[in-house]
Amino acid sequence: MNGYSDALVWGIIAALGVGTFYLRFSFLGFLGDRQLPEWALRYLRYTPVAVLPGLVAPLVLWPSGTGGETDPARLIAAFAALGVGVMTRNTLWAILGGLGALYLSLWLVG
Repeated sequence: MNGYSDALVWGIIAALGVGTFYLRFSFLGFLGDRQLPEWALRYLRYTPVAVLPGLVAPLVLWPSGTGGETDPARLIAAFAALGVGVMTRNTLWAILGGLGALYLSLWLVG
């Protein structure tokens, strides 16, 4: 359909996998036994806070379960997770709060 052979597609996937491994190994493998500077540790603390919204935002705004239409139940769950996260400052409680709000609002809205 797309004009690419199966071998070419799998070769690209393998090359990207090897490239990703060596990119991560260059940082973790060579510097893994050394103490990181304080400024690097300070920035690494913000990694989950930066990655999690980037993963969740498309699922809230354009969910595949509704055909790409924004759903009130998912917006309620996102705001509930944000509220619980701000109040508790705990990522796990924010995820659980959003999960509970999603299922409760799906049950109420139908």
